[in-house]
Amino acid sequence: MTLWIVLALMTGAAVLAVLWPLGRAQSQQPSAETATDAAFYKAQLAEIERDAERGLIEPSEAETAKVEAARRLLASARRGEAAGPLSATAGRRRAAAVVALVGLPLVSLTIYLTLGNPAIPDMPLQARNDRAAPDMSMGQALARIEEHLAKNPNDGRGQEVVGPVYMSMGRFADAERAFAAAIRILGDSPHRWESLGEAQVAQADGIVTANARTSFDKALALDAKLVKARYYRALAAEQDGDKAKALSLYSELAAEAPAGAPIKARLDDKVAELGGKPPQPSGEAAQAIAGMAAGDRMTAIRGMVASLDARLAEKGDDVEGWLRLVRSYMVLGEPEKARDAFARGRAALASDQTGRDRLEALGRELKIEGS
Repeated sequence: MTLWIVLALMTGAAVLAVLWPLGRAQSQQPSAETATDAAFYKAQLAEIERDAERGLIEPSEAETAKVEAARRLLASARRGEAAGPLSATAGRRRAAAVVALVGLPLVSLTIYLTLGNPAIPDMPLQARNDRAAPDMSMGQALARIEEHLAKNPNDGRGQEVVGPVYMSMGRFADAERAFAAAIRILGDSPHRWESLGEAQVAQADGIVTANARTSFDKALALDAKLVKARYYRALAAEQDGDKAKALSLYSELAAEAPAGAPIKARLDDKVAELGGKPPQPSGEAAQAIAGMAAGDRMTAIRGMVASLDARLAEKGDDVEGWLRLVRSYMVLGEPEKARDAFARGRAALASDQTGRDRLEALGRELKIEGS
């Protein structure tokens, strides 16, 4: 209602601004005095002509008097003509007033109803601020999410969204609470239980705790193919000292992992750590090697390891490649080559402290001299 009152006042002010100059002009009509003057001067001219005919005045005087009377008659006529057009414009002024009074509001209302939408609610200040500043930092975005969740603690979707953010920021306890809240509000889900277990492992510095194992078991009960949950179950067996079970679980995952995937190299390393076979080719190459005699098969495997060594000599920033190469030489019973590969890997990874630390940890595990 307030909006319509404001619009009405604005329309009235616009109409008044148009009508004000029209109202100041006053209608002017030829006055009776102007008509009387004209008749008087005409009679005076006639009288001068009669006096001149009777000889009462001199011809030169008569001529002068006639000129003066004619001048006054013309002046009176001009005043009447000047008033005439002003009177004629009165109709146009009235038309302009009607257009301003009726047409202006009508046109304004038509444009508003066509382009405007009075049913749209107003936008709160916070929403306008959000739209005005889309480029915010991760910290600002997280602060707004946390503010929203503080006001709406039962927003399960919000809890599920903020959990991975906490994980990426290293806030593992907050991530665990967020995933647990999402499960409590939204119900069971294999990925929610898997994410909760991963947060519990991260909070325990990589140890698969009892709570984490429970989370992974619940996730696998809902979806037995979850890769991360299966990996952490294998890691739990390894941490328990059950190498046979761990090797079986790692090998199963490694067999399913696509070639070239990052997790494939990690799983192969785990299999090799636990005494499994060195990395084997897949597809047609695997079938070809499987059909070879034992001696030829070993020669083919050594050729693959040599190819890996040559590739790393050209491109030495592959951490997973160095780990596989060192393990492969140790499994093949060539400790000297393993030590050489270890030394070359350390030099190649001089600028990658994390990768170098992983390689040195492997060297200590395999008891390689210099590690």
